[in-house]
Amino acid sequence: MPIGPRPQDVSRIRTAVKVYKVSSIITGTFLLLLVLMMVLRYIIGVDIELNPVYGLQLTPKELITGVNVSTLILIVHGWMYVLYLGTDFVLWRSIRWSFGTFLFIALGGVIPLLSFFLERRVPRQALAAIAHLEKTEHSERAAV
Repeated sequence: MPIGPRPQDVSRIRTAVKVYKVSSIITGTFLLLLVLMMVLRYIIGVDIELNPVYGLQLTPKELITGVNVSTLILIVHGWMYVLYLGTDFVLWRSIRWSFGTFLFIALGGVIPLLSFFLERRVPRQALAAIAHLEKTEHSERAAV
């Protein structure tokens, strides 16, 4: 199977790049919050609580009476990671990168700060693949 995008996939790739940029930033931000939450929960022994009377506060998990923000961080990061993996999959399948590239990009949602690095790198590579495809198509048309 030839590596590289097909002409019919260009619009899908451009859309996936836009969604990927947003999802990688949101996923990376929630991953950093998740790391903070894990430190608070497992090292200090408290969760983040949103209490209607006192606002945000650190409370031992068994004493929480308001909204457990720590649990919300876990849930939102999980769903954002699903979106992140979905856009990763669409880019991988459409551009026809190697499976190792798919796995490396997928690590951006579980290794803190990696998604911010990949947010700049992956779209640049995807758009370069599209530009290369369009350049070769143009030169093939000119040769005919």
